[in-house]
Amino acid sequence: MGTALAAALAYLIFAVWPDWLIDLLGRKKTFVNTLLNGLTLAGLYFLVASGFTLVFGLMRNVNLAHGSMYLLGAYIGYEAASATGNWFFGAAVAFLAMAVAGAALQVLVFRHMQGDDLRQTLVTIGISIVAADLMLAIWTGTTYQFEPPAWLFGTVELPIISVIKSSGEAVMIKFPAYRLTVLGVAVAIGVALWMFLNRTHVGMMVRAGVDDREMLAVSGVNVQLVFALVFALGAGLAGFAGVIGGTALSIAPGEDVRYLLASLIVVIVGGMGSIPGAAVGALLIAMAEQFGLAYFPTYGVVLTFVIMIVVLAVKPQGLMGGSA
Repeated sequence: MGTALAAALAYLIFAVWPDWLIDLLGRKKTFVNTLLNGLTLAGLYFLVASGFTLVFGLMRNVNLAHGSMYLLGAYIGYEAASATGNWFFGAAVAFLAMAVAGAALQVLVFRHMQGDDLRQTLVTIGISIVAADLMLAIWTGTTYQFEPPAWLFGTVELPIISVIKSSGEAVMIKFPAYRLTVLGVAVAIGVALWMFLNRTHVGMMVRAGVDDREMLAVSGVNVQLVFALVFALGAGLAGFAGVIGGTALSIAPGEDVRYLLASLIVVIVGGMGSIPGAAVGALLIAMAEQFGLAYFPTYGVVLTFVIMIVVLAVKPQGLMGGSA
């Protein structure tokens, strides 16, 4: 089944479409661009949701201010990049600023509410509302956008034929270089996170602390310090994703809610605490969103919730729940 689907997808991407297929799906360029947009959006969703799955899915801390960290990181990164003219400096500042904010949130708030999901939910909703108003007061309702590094401007010609002209010349599909870079960064961070949780001593302590915090503490490990570091990593990834998303798309009020909702759905679909699950969930949700907008614009938004409902009905723990 999987082989057949892969073969069918390869045909749709690389073959020259016959007329009946164009009549059925429209122009090949639209289909391939939608597919690539879905992949790059999945990369962005994964960057946000990977931090959320560390905090919510793995540590069981309900942080509904995660979207605020995405947007605040984007704004801070924008100011840093604008002041220095260096996009990479802006990304680094956004990561570090949100990492510090995340660690402070864990020490000052979550440490005193461990296991009390309702209090965590209410407090972080309050924090997100206050943060949204403060960001609106400081940066107003203006829409901002980063300029990517100069070497990432422009498009890349892909080895995918769009159409064959009557002269016999093949027209190749082009795609923005920055969006392809986003996908590569997301894959690299995903592999690094998986290695961190499964192949390092600190990652194993994190997983052990989630399962049995008291036993880990008795063994001499500073559990609170480990959890604060993980929370800082998750929040830092949200801030870094704010810069990535603010470059690919834009920064504006309301983006915090959008990415918080996307992160929730990704973690629910993929499975609590699973990095591969977050990747699979991000891919499914992003593809549903992009293909819905392209082919079913009236019902496109509904598709993501349909996926979530079906997964919860068939496999409540998520597609890859239980595998970090």
